[in-house]
Amino acid sequence: MSSEPMNRVMVVVAHPDDMEFSCGGTVAKFAREGRHIVLVQCTSGDKGTNRRDLTPEQLARLREEEEREACRRLGVAEVVFLGLPDGELVPDLAFREKIVRQIRQHRPDIVITHDPFRPYALHPDHRAVGITTVDAVYPTARDPLYFPEHLKEGLEPHKVAELWLFGAEYPDLYIDISETLDAKVHALRAHVSQVGEAKDLEERIRERTAEVGASQGIPYAEAFKVIKMRR
Repeated sequence: MSSEPMNRVMVVVAHPDDMEFSCGGTVAKFAREGRHIVLVQCTSGDKGTNRRDLTPEQLARLREEEEREACRRLGVAEVVFLGLPDGELVPDLAFREKIVRQIRQHRPDIVITHDPFRPYALHPDHRAVGITTVDAVYPTARDPLYFPEHLKEGLEPHKVAELWLFGAEYPDLYIDISETLDAKVHALRAHVSQVGEAKDLEERIRERTAEVGASQGIPYAEAFKVIKMRR
């Protein structure tokens, strides 16, 4: 990590529970260190169920409440719901403007998102969010001639210091979450519509994070590919 202060963190994900599964331990660790964390939730997961007794609108409201509770458990300061349709995200300019707007408003030092470059088995929404966020960070949010209407709203250009990609095939940063693993599991249990009362949830999370940390001698870890944007 950079030696300069990294006190403002933005996490940009496709669906409720994506943050918790991918980097919930890291987010809890950051919160305990006093960093300000904003979650940008691109969809509300309005299609993410096998139930037929819920409308997409009902499911979205349910999952938003679950996400708010998970954020409370992790110490996230603010969650922004963009309300885009689940399963229909595309990395176009309109979507990029929405992410750039959030970057310019919240002015994060670190942006964490899906790695869109990982091959195979990648949800199309994850890929779309990842590539749109990467493109929003560089060069779009930085340069004032992109979306000049933002200037009229008082949203100045912003250069993010570091971009962290989770789910990377070749990560180069491992965060020890041994002290926040319980918080990660507790936050995931807020997503009742997704994990239910799964008794093996903690066991699965411990196994997965132990596997990630094994190569680094870390008991439980989350891993990222870091791209330094400020030189």
